[in-house]
Amino acid sequence: MTQRHIAIDLDSQTLDLFDDTARLRRFAVSASRFGAGEQAGSFKTPRGHHIIRAKIGAGQPPNTVFVGRRPTGEMYSERLACAEPNRDWILTRILWLSGTEIGKNRLGPFDTMRRYIYIHGSPASAQLGVPGSIGCVRMANADVIELFDLVPVGTPVEIRG
Repeated sequence: MTQRHIAIDLDSQTLDLFDDTARLRRFAVSASRFGAGEQAGSFKTPRGHHIIRAKIGAGQPPNTVFVGRRPTGEMYSERLACAEPNRDWILTRILWLSGTEIGKNRLGPFDTMRRYIYIHGSPASAQLGVPGSIGCVRMANADVIELFDLVPVGTPVEIRG
């Protein structure tokens, strides 16, 4: 059986899904507008080797709003966005990342999972292909649904750049 893995390139703001032999898909993403970094509270996207620790949101409709990794019962809309302009929208699906490199992105003040770093869906108005998040990796809703369905928990994820 082939092993799938994900490579996220912060310079090009892309996410590639690979199997053992070839790239299967490329997606535009948006990582942190504050750049790359592992420190808790930095709002930066952590680099290095990670795994998908949990998959959240299976079966939820596109634009489902999540807070604390739970669906709120809200559906994202421009009207909701106007009512709450400063809200960080986590939509549709969540792939929760966990670092695998002790002292770099796992444990202590560098722990990716404790920083709640996800790959997740975003509003259609969110610009992809350029940095814009506060640490997470944002994707188009259709793309995150596709990726969610193609990878199991434990899938390796490398973030570089």
